[in-house]
Amino acid sequence: MSLRVLAVDDEPPALDELAFSLREHALVSSVTAASDATEALRLLHIENYDAIFLDIHMPGLNGMELARLLQRFSSPPAVVFVTAFDDHAVEAFEVKAVDYLLKPIRRDRLNDALVTIDAARSRRAVSAIAPAPPVVPDDPVIPVEVGNRVVLVKRSTISFVEASGDYVRLYTGAGSYLLRASLSALEEEWSDAGFVRIHRRYLVDLARVSELRSDGDGGYHIKLDDRELPVSRRHTRDVKERFTRNRVRPGREA
Repeated sequence: MSLRVLAVDDEPPALDELAFSLREHALVSSVTAASDATEALRLLHIENYDAIFLDIHMPGLNGMELARLLQRFSSPPAVVFVTAFDDHAVEAFEVKAVDYLLKPIRRDRLNDALVTIDAARSRRAVSAIAPAPPVVPDDPVIPVEVGNRVVLVKRSTISFVEASGDYVRLYTGAGSYLLRASLSALEEEWSDAGFVRIHRRYLVDLARVSELRSDGDGGYHIKLDDRELPVSRRHTRDVKERFTRNRVRPGREA
């Protein structure tokens, strides 16, 4: 078996060099590059990775903070820190990092880290009775940048999402946040969590919808918390069916 690896570094030359070295190794089947920890966390909610090779000093969410978040995952990837500084080794041990590589990375040290990861994965595969669950926490967090800081927004707090150019805006009870993502990608990723597309601009948590009503001209609106949002004709039938199923349960009246 070969390894799927996520490489993370905010410095493009260092990221390119790290990704190249990983791709050259016989144990590695694929390498995905991320330019910061925020992008890496988004990718980790979409794909499963066997290992993450992670810089520590990055703007916004740093590598150590990301490693702590990974401890919440049901089946986290192996963490290897790649840094120019040697003063975080104790913290690396605390977050259960597999290895701690200093830049510039020596080929033999990179090999040692990959061999260790591959051996640990092989032992888990042999002892496993059933396939491991996807690498996604029960209530994933979405990192969003607010000014010069990163705010972690739990998906369960989001009532709806609005398209905004190359971004989307996440609406919660505490406020709204811009995220660089597409509405179509979130629709696919969050469908199992009850999020439904009602309009080309809107994706909503159907469990929060209290009312679906006709506007008298063949169109519909939904009431969501203290807001009303339009339902496009294209999505009306699907929204009506899902809304009805969501409200009707055995032993209950609609």
